[in-house]
Amino acid sequence: MGISMLLALVGKPNCGKSTFFKAATLAEVEIGNRPFVTIKANHGVGYVKVECIDKEFGVQCNPSHGFCIGGNRFVSVEIMDVAGLVPGASEGKGLGNQFLDELRNADCFIHIVDASGETNIEGKQGKGDPIEDVSFLEEELDMWYYNIFIKVWKSFARKIEMEKVKFSEAVAKQFSGLKVDEEHVKEALRKLDLPEKPSTWGEKDIKLFVSTLRKLSKPMIIAANKIDKYSGKENYRKLREEFPNLIIVPCSADSELALRQAAKAELIEYIPGDKEFKVKKQLNDKQESALNKIKREVLGVYVEGTGVQSVLNSAVFSLLKYIAVFPAGANKLGDSKGNILPDCFLLPKGSTALDFAFFLHTDFGKNFIKAIDARSKRALGKNYKLKHRDALEIVTR
Repeated sequence: MGISMLLALVGKPNCGKSTFFKAATLAEVEIGNRPFVTIKANHGVGYVKVECIDKEFGVQCNPSHGFCIGGNRFVSVEIMDVAGLVPGASEGKGLGNQFLDELRNADCFIHIVDASGETNIEGKQGKGDPIEDVSFLEEELDMWYYNIFIKVWKSFARKIEMEKVKFSEAVAKQFSGLKVDEEHVKEALRKLDLPEKPSTWGEKDIKLFVSTLRKLSKPMIIAANKIDKYSGKENYRKLREEFPNLIIVPCSADSELALRQAAKAELIEYIPGDKEFKVKKQLNDKQESALNKIKREVLGVYVEGTGVQSVLNSAVFSLLKYIAVFPAGANKLGDSKGNILPDCFLLPKGSTALDFAFFLHTDFGKNFIKAIDARSKRALGKNYKLKHRDALEIVTR
């Protein structure tokens, strides 16, 4: 079963997107301090961290996708790193049009913000303002949606009223290439107090509507990167004050990359997202000094550790509100090949036992009889609402 979730890294040039991408995926990408180092989007596999259920059953799992370390199950998600965005991108400035086109399939955005304030709005060395970085990017994304919408607006509004087409259906169709569905449109209308007839909407109403629709269909989390730099902590505080409704995670992609590379070279034992690591081999002075600095200035300061794992987890579980579910037999935890608890899948919160059956295989859904909770052995009906870390067997005809 392929990866169905796409997290897109966005931000101005030089904010640390490629470093974050490399730290999260350990993929080989070019990292440099000049605008548009990333020209073609990089795609890689990252992982969200879930407490594994194997210990509860007294077994050792062997995943067919992802991996498990120290009772932590790492479930794969796709991560995309696109070219840096500069003001005017929605009008085609920089690599704007290409950049925005690549973002169509994203489920959510992770905005990498340079919290150090050491790069200006175009990503060049100089004085920057992280608050301005967030505002301009929100504006560019809203304008992207607005430009798509306004092109067809007049004929569109008339058509809806004359042909009695459902507004939510027509809008969802117009934005179908951007993963917008009818529920997003209905939710946007519920949130706003707009005139009933769309044809009477003014410019302000339209902009408010598309901005709300964009936030619902492509929600965004902020990774306050370079948090260990001189003004990082102070700018993080300002960001939280300015944007109380956004999830903002303090983060040092550089530190995470160093720790993951040291772990890969078997110099240390490190589980992504942890606040500590164990030294396994003799380190040289340079390595020891670098790791001690990370321990002192990052791991010892923030609850989230380096923040990279926390950003991914927050994006999937808090922002997109997904849950992790394990397929598991009530009497047998292995698959036909003898792999114990081989799978762990991510599903939207609110999914039912029947949704899970269809997710596993169309035939399971069509021939569904019941689900069985592997922990309690209790039979569950098709409308049972799944919980995070549920372990279920699907029984079919």
